[in-house]
Amino acid sequence: MRGVGCDCLGLVRGVWREVVGPEPERAPAYSPDWAEAQGEETLLAAAMRHFVPTSEIKAGSILVFRWRANVPAKHLGIAAGNGRLIHAYDSAGRVVETVLSTPWRRRLAAIFDFPGVTD
Repeated sequence: MRGVGCDCLGLVRGVWREVVGPEPERAPAYSPDWAEAQGEETLLAAAMRHFVPTSEIKAGSILVFRWRANVPAKHLGIAAGNGRLIHAYDSAGRVVETVLSTPWRRRLAAIFDFPGVTD
């Protein structure tokens, strides 16, 4: 729903519905520590099932991040072009656009495109 706050997964799910159509699967329930508690690459595995892997960041690409090396990926956003990132997180309480700076790039775990949308 437009005009309401969301987290990073909600942002990407909403964009999916707008540009691709109905979501291919239901998102599981999760808590702030879900990735650490499970120790599984749940987010990355879902991205691999539904998005198109790529090595190039371009406007509209889905960027998946790890907060630290050797832990499951648990954050994602959308490249805005011009070296910027659109994402959402709890402490911001809303969708924000930031510079895709060196610290963000160091945390990058994978890059994907929306199927049939991003060229």
